[in-house]
Amino acid sequence: MAEIKENNEQELVTTERIQSLIYTMRNLQVMVDSDLAFLYGVETRTLNQAVKRNKARFPERYCFQLSKEEYENLKSQNVISSSDVTNNGYGGRRTCPFVYTEQGIAMLSSVLKSEAAVSVSIRIMDVFVEMRRFIAANSLLFEKISNLELKQLVDQKHNDENFEKIFAYIEKNKDSMQAIFFDGQMYDAHSFIINLIQKAANNIKLIDGYVSVETLDMLSRKQQGVDVTIYTLPNAQISNRDIKIFNAQYPNLVVKRTNAFHDRFLILDDSIVYQIGASIKDVGKKCFGVSLFQEQAEITSLLTRLSQIV
Repeated sequence: MAEIKENNEQELVTTERIQSLIYTMRNLQVMVDSDLAFLYGVETRTLNQAVKRNKARFPERYCFQLSKEEYENLKSQNVISSSDVTNNGYGGRRTCPFVYTEQGIAMLSSVLKSEAAVSVSIRIMDVFVEMRRFIAANSLLFEKISNLELKQLVDQKHNDENFEKIFAYIEKNKDSMQAIFFDGQMYDAHSFIINLIQKAANNIKLIDGYVSVETLDMLSRKQQGVDVTIYTLPNAQISNRDIKIFNAQYPNLVVKRTNAFHDRFLILDDSIVYQIGASIKDVGKKCFGVSLFQEQAEITSLLTRLSQIV
């Protein structure tokens, strides 16, 4: 088994770099053998030879060779070019490349036996996981987005384009995000809600009929100095003692009891309003969605109604 040489350009193995090297082929997210070889610090033929010697570990759903048409399509879009390959030190190629799915990349670390291979594979796996979360969390955005250019970019992901520009767009427009989470996605759902809570710079208003100590645990992740007002049902499972303990460490929290609301809302800095389909203490237990209010008139009406509650 050939040892992997030290990759002197390891700093290039960044999340952004890996994202730019993931493409869609045959409705699967894949990476090209030459790109993987560069990340691992080996020659392309070394990588593919190691796979051939362990063919039983790489069924077609893990690794497959592109057809001439698929390869030409990638090259025509400047995804793969002979100059890029030469610059990476692997020389020109006369055969169509192999591509590896997420499972195939995970298997590569077992046949390219080195600490570097394991480290790079873990970083690539993390990017694939982040991609799945990204697609799930923004599924509604992709359906409703009105920006024609982004629509074209999203469509291109089904035409062998990479995800780099889509990731960049969402990164710049996080506040337009809408999301849906399915039962069992508790970690992702909690992370999403906490991320929203941490956006508040001045105050948070939470309308949730079923708050509890678990709700306070999530609100404790707010920025320092951010005031919190909770509007909940009279029989909600939160006591004056719970409120006092919270305020001792994370001031200032005020709880108001009311029967005025059915839905749940998270309001940040009296300007950004999210409607949440589940009590935040229960997010991820069942399928629920999060939507960002777009109409200022609706936001103003909601804030006016809150001001009437003593």
